[in-house]
Amino acid sequence: MLVLTRKTAETIQIGNDVVIKVIYCGRGRVKIGVEAPGDVRVVRGELLEPAAIKRLLNVTVENTRPAAVPVA
Repeated sequence: MLVLTRKTAETIQIGNDVVIKVIYCGRGRVKIGVEAPGDVRVVRGELLEPAAIKRLLNVTVENTRPAAVPVA
């Protein structure tokens, strides 16, 4: 794991397309902004519980199915 120290308004670049920016630091909290392409899913870690993972996978599968075509 790479551990970095950043101050407010500083950024971290991940690959060519993802930028993490520190928006606010204080009172035991850090507020960050994530700039990423629309096809990159950004999810908070606590949402990745087993039921949430299943829901995410179902949404992904449903959204990628081709439209039904009537058989002649």
